[in-house]
Amino acid sequence: MRIPLLVLVLNASVALASLALANCALASPANYTLQPASSVVGFETDFGSDKITGQMPISRADLTLDFQNVSASRVAVTLDVAHADASFPFAAQAMKGPKVLDSRDFPQISFESTSVKSKGEGAEVSGRVTIRGVTKPMVMQAMIWRQKGHEAGDLSHLTIRLTGALNRSDFGAVGWSDMVGDQVRLDILARIARSE
Repeated sequence: MRIPLLVLVLNASVALASLALANCALASPANYTLQPASSVVGFETDFGSDKITGQMPISRADLTLDFQNVSASRVAVTLDVAHADASFPFAAQAMKGPKVLDSRDFPQISFESTSVKSKGEGAEVSGRVTIRGVTKPMVMQAMIWRQKGHEAGDLSHLTIRLTGALNRSDFGAVGWSDMVGDQVRLDILARIARSE
């Protein structure tokens, strides 16, 4: 359930230092909104000796980024379960069915940060994820880049990548546990634009 490699091949020349950047031109918190057409969640889980991979659209992302005071940053992401897709049709149907994500009764997955801390060249985002109406703590790793085509110092259009993992059984998504792994690895790529 990982995003294809092409989204990971981010040109180093457009890399923004990170959320931990201390000498950034942006002096105060700024709000960003999602560019949904170019944003997606990749996911992956084990299927015997193979893997099931897929993607889930991001329906909403609200972010407040503070490059001077990283702890003041906030992330909230909502995923569209009903339009998720998997590496083969049966997997997609099973995933959205009542034994796993139950997209009819729970059409969205949400993540909301509770704290953001600088970590290496990125940040560690702790928060709460809600799946099938069950809310659990989750920690994700974040990296930020300036979007290609924007000049150095222009933070109006950014790409944020959030990675993490969870166990689906913690949320009651236990269908086909004899064939499909419990751990689901997430790779969220959200392209965002600063709100005016």
